[in-house]
Amino acid sequence: MKALMNKQTGAAALVFAAATAGASAADGSWLDNTISPVANPIYFEDAKITSEIHPVYMYQLLPETFHFAGGSVPLGGDVQVMAMQVRYAVNDRLAIIATKDGYVQFQPDHTLASKYGWADVTAGLKYAVVDDRDNQLLVTPGLTVTVPTGSSDVWQGHGYGDENVFVSVEKGFAQQYLDRLHILANAGVILPNDFSANTAQLHYSLQLDYYAHQYFIPFFALNGYTILSDGNQKLLGAVPLNTEGYDLINFGSTQASGTTQLTVGGGFRTRILKNLDIGAAYEAGVVDPVGIFDSRVTVDLVWRF
Repeated sequence: MKALMNKQTGAAALVFAAATAGASAADGSWLDNTISPVANPIYFEDAKITSEIHPVYMYQLLPETFHFAGGSVPLGGDVQVMAMQVRYAVNDRLAIIATKDGYVQFQPDHTLASKYGWADVTAGLKYAVVDDRDNQLLVTPGLTVTVPTGSSDVWQGHGYGDENVFVSVEKGFAQQYLDRLHILANAGVILPNDFSANTAQLHYSLQLDYYAHQYFIPFFALNGYTILSDGNQKLLGAVPLNTEGYDLINFGSTQASGTTQLTVGGGFRTRILKNLDIGAAYEAGVVDPVGIFDSRVTVDLVWRF
């Protein structure tokens, strides 16, 4: 009898251990194969709560002809940005995020002079209000504040900063053939503290990614901005603008309210190690006028700790 009871107890322990192990694996497995955005890194915030160091390099081509309200001028050249984002998970729901900083090189071929300087600083918080592992759904609202500490030479540091109120949503699928597909979306509103110096904007992003392999995770990305108000700032003090500067620059344009700027692109991530990704994205402006955005290549590295 004692031997039988020992066998039954051992069997029950094995079943419990297997069930616990299975639950633990299921609890986090769908997020293990998800990736962070590459394109639009300043405003396209990940829904996941992570601690990470995230260096970013952006190479943006300027259009050969720059169209503004009432005219156009030759431009060409490029904008390059080197930045470092940092995120720190206070717990499994709350993270402190620093999303904008770095050095900007504005190098047009015509009309405007080359300028160099530091970007403004943006930081804030995000909190996962929904973490539904069974339905593979993550919903994370957040708030970031931009402090105008940057250089006016590269159209930073003017006005009194802004607040960005946003929500990010990540969705996975348990069905066969769809279990490697993920949808990541983000939407928010940028509210300036000085509506004469900066414009209010609605921003929205979408990423579809497929975990084909650890070393090849392709994605499609769409990023958009709809301008909600007009400022009173003119380029060089004289040129009225009917577009804005996407994620990097808020010109405070005088005639951009109601316009939408949209980019479409794609790329891939490679998971070198379990906690180390590199990514590359290409995106191009697809709605006229494109303003200062012809196309952009973004390369980054994400080290989670």
